[in-house]
Amino acid sequence: MSSRPSALFVSYVCFAVMSLGLSADPLTKQQEIDFGRDVASRNLKGLATRSDGRLLPGPVFTDLTGPKIGDILWTLKPLGAERILLKSAQGVTDRVGSYRFLVGTGPEGKVQEVTLKPGETTYTVREVADVAETHAIALLPLPNGDLLIGTSPTAALYLYRNGTALARVPLPADSVFDFLPLPDGTVLAGTGNPGKIYRLDLAKLAKAGIIDGKVGSDTLLADHGVTLFGEIRDRNVRRIARLTDGAIIAGSSPKGNVYRFDATGGAPVFLQENRDAEVVDLLTQPDGSFYAAIVFTPGDTFRLAKSPDAKDDAKDILKEKDAPKSGFAGRSSVVRFPADGFPEPVIGKNGLSLYRLAQQGDSLLLTAGELGDALGYDPVARRTLTYAGSASAQLNDIAPLAQDSFLVLRNNAPGLAVLDFASAEPRSVETKRIDLGQPAELGALRFPRLRNLQLDQLTVEASTNQGSDELEGWTPWTGLKLRDDAFQLDTLRGRYVRYRISLPQAAADFQVDKPAQYFRPQNRRPVLADFRIFPPNQGLIPAPEQPGNVVSTLGQLLFPNQRELKGDAPDKAKGSFLGSQVVPQTGVQIIYWNVTDPDGDSLAYTFSIRADSAKEWTDLAVQITDGYVQFDTSSLAEGLYLTRLTVAEQAPRPAAQRISYTFETDNLLVDHTPPVITDTKVARADGNLVVTVSGRDALSLLEGVEFVLNNGVRDIVLHPVDGLLDGREESFRLELPEARASGATSVEVILYDQSGNTASRRLSLK
Repeated sequence: MSSRPSALFVSYVCFAVMSLGLSADPLTKQQEIDFGRDVASRNLKGLATRSDGRLLPGPVFTDLTGPKIGDILWTLKPLGAERILLKSAQGVTDRVGSYRFLVGTGPEGKVQEVTLKPGETTYTVREVADVAETHAIALLPLPNGDLLIGTSPTAALYLYRNGTALARVPLPADSVFDFLPLPDGTVLAGTGNPGKIYRLDLAKLAKAGIIDGKVGSDTLLADHGVTLFGEIRDRNVRRIARLTDGAIIAGSSPKGNVYRFDATGGAPVFLQENRDAEVVDLLTQPDGSFYAAIVFTPGDTFRLAKSPDAKDDAKDILKEKDAPKSGFAGRSSVVRFPADGFPEPVIGKNGLSLYRLAQQGDSLLLTAGELGDALGYDPVARRTLTYAGSASAQLNDIAPLAQDSFLVLRNNAPGLAVLDFASAEPRSVETKRIDLGQPAELGALRFPRLRNLQLDQLTVEASTNQGSDELEGWTPWTGLKLRDDAFQLDTLRGRYVRYRISLPQAAADFQVDKPAQYFRPQNRRPVLADFRIFPPNQGLIPAPEQPGNVVSTLGQLLFPNQRELKGDAPDKAKGSFLGSQVVPQTGVQIIYWNVTDPDGDSLAYTFSIRADSAKEWTDLAVQITDGYVQFDTSSLAEGLYLTRLTVAEQAPRPAAQRISYTFETDNLLVDHTPPVITDTKVARADGNLVVTVSGRDALSLLEGVEFVLNNGVRDIVLHPVDGLLDGREESFRLELPEARASGATSVEVILYDQSGNTASRRLSLK
């Protein structure tokens, strides 16, 4: 296919560029709907938005109902599925009867077992452990059915068997954040304050019994099966994981460093150094690489908000000092660490706090906070996906449930939810509030391209608002009709608009490109920014207009509605006009105005005057495009004239939509009569020549006196004797040193009024 532009396109561009200073901006505007930007996670159902703005198939997020689990839900660990046998004529088959998970909670330090049956939206809860500490953060179900628990604000290790605490070993730290089982049957435990990793011998730990307080002796800890594996200088070891080569990786806080330990422990090496951050999760890959989710927080910021009825908070765990701030002011990043290479950031999100990473097929699945976001990342296409999210504030843990579905732990409000990628429910999406910039009449919503989908399979609804409130003032949802391969309704108008798009549940493997909303903004009336009546007896010689550009710029094609990017914009023409020459010309009056149109319409002006005592207006300029008028006042009778400026919009705006507005402008005084010199005095005092002139004018205010001595000295006095130039009768005084008046025998005095009329008299200096 040829890339050569059409002749019509070339002609249009050339015309548009050459006439940019004359024609108005297009009256029809266009707003692109970027699904990746304009849709919140919680407003998706069965759909996903991609970072390039497109709409794709996605999971369904379903909140589950059931008994209260806790005020703060920390950790979610799968216990496995219970299967049941089914007999039929075809034989015996089995299926999943229920799924069981463990949840660590606070501030009562309980561990709950949650049971969920396939296809149901309710769950049951059974308490399996209750530790003395307020928060049960780290959980590890063991193959023999035992349960390992790590707590805070005292870092205690609990080993539970059949619902009873078999052992409690307190560590010299504040918190146990993470467990990692190793192939040899031992377990690594990451602690906070100080940041250490301990190796746990479970057989010895089971024989430790219940130990109160804290154990500070390494020898005593070793006797109970706890030995030091490694330590870091940062305060907390938040997450630990094992690579395919046996090496151990760890993420810290509050710096957010990433470390690597040998399989046998010892001193770590840096993989990445950060500051003011927290490594919230690590996800290893079969090729030896791994992903790290890192949250950067400015200062002391809450990441996990408590439930309104919580009895305690997480200050001792998350290091925050004060009450939670409104909104998360930090940012999050997902970094890929290749097996042999440098770290590579793959995701960056501002104002969003990540919590967990999971594997979903070949893609990453991420849960986040502030607006209950669920995200994805396609490592092949290198694009971020937004999935259906929650009405809760945080999704702070996730675990596989069944094929293509996950159980999600949510907080504020606390509870459970299912993220199902195989759901057959109808798909829908609701956009955020979209600002059109000003009130407008909505036209067609046009989709440029659909893949594996037909337009008539879409259902589109819209709601508009003149205000910016998220909840109040919205019109009812109104269905748009499919007409001319676009969705439209002639009665929609507003400053803000939301869209709801529904797709059939049978739709699969489709892609919806970014649609464009066409609209016509409200036509706003022109504004008179400046109006000047210049002193009379001055003529204007307009500067020639600069020639238009014969070529267009990339900026003009990319941003055709941004006037400041246009080479021949009105501001440029105005600059040329302001360079015009002004020359003395008897009887000529110049009047200048500057009118701006908020919508960029082309304007024409009619300027009219009428005598104060008359009723009829006289048009001095009709439908001109210049911002000034000059005329001869010699034919006008003396007196005060009222003026008006009528501004009318022109093509390309249709005639029925054009606004015409008349501004009442400043009064014009026409004065042909010169002032009268009523008195003059000449005196000499203290080495000065003093000449005083008094005068009056019938219509105009006096302006000043010019003194011309016959020895060539010339001087002008603009300030009257009383210091205020505000009357039609004034006195002016010239005090000239005798040295400058030397040889002069006479002086001519010329009295000026503000209309340019003069009266003169010659005075003797002898």
